Amino acid sequence: MNDVQPSWATPIVEPDPRLVQYERFSFSSEFTAAGTHTMNYGNGRGGGIIGWRRVEVDVVQPAYIQHNSSAADGFGDTSLLMKYRIASGNANHGNYIATAILSHCFATGSAKNGALTDSWTPTLAGGIGVGKRIVLESTLGSTLPTGKIATQGRTIVWNAMVEFHATPHVWLELEDNSTFYFAGSHDGKMQNFVTPGAFYILKRKEWKPTHPYFVFDVGMQMATSGFHTYNHNLIPEMRILF
Repeated sequence: MNDVQPSWATPIVEPDPRLVQYERFSFSSEFTAAGTHTMNYGNGRGGGIIGWRRVEVDVVQPAYIQHNSSAADGFGDTSLLMKYRIASGNANHGNYIATAILSHCFATGSAKNGALTDSWTPTLAGGIGVGKRIVLESTLGSTLPTGKIATQGRTIVWNAMVEFHATPHVWLELEDNSTFYFAGSHDGKMQNFVTPGAFYILKRKEWKPTHPYFVFDVGMQMATSGFHTYNHNLIPEMRILF
């Protein structure tokens, strides 16, 4: 796929505008606003397959959430996601991409560890390379529950990111993640995080293009807004790309 789109690192939090075949193993360690330490095994990540030249389909399996409090532990929701690459160019043809993303979350969570109803999340994502080492990306999306709006509300999510290709194997990134709440218990509020991250790509020169390779990455979401539902969210991951 790198013959028709950029060759960048997939962001830790922000949706990736590129089409990628992968399996992503992730977990998060965060503290709620009340100070409770919560572990999320899966962290809303899964695997993706490029079905056609412009289309990727992802399956996000339920995460297991451990609250370390009186709240019941259990599995979260299941999601399906589809990407459509609108336009792109590789490093020799503009180094840019624009993609439409649509995901559907199925309310399959147990013991109140998931959403009250299904929801749709449409997103527009794009990015451009600046020089040989810097990448700028941004996404804008909205989560739209299919029911119980007065309780769940709706959100608009905006992300912006800069990546730096430090060495052949190392990428660094800095993300800004903002969520705006409409209706529901957080109506009129917003939360913002700054997320620094680092990636190590294990891919040897002698490996053929069809050889799977590995990415090890870690990031930390830190709240910069007065209102936030969690903070100090440590996210370690391993990815297999093929």
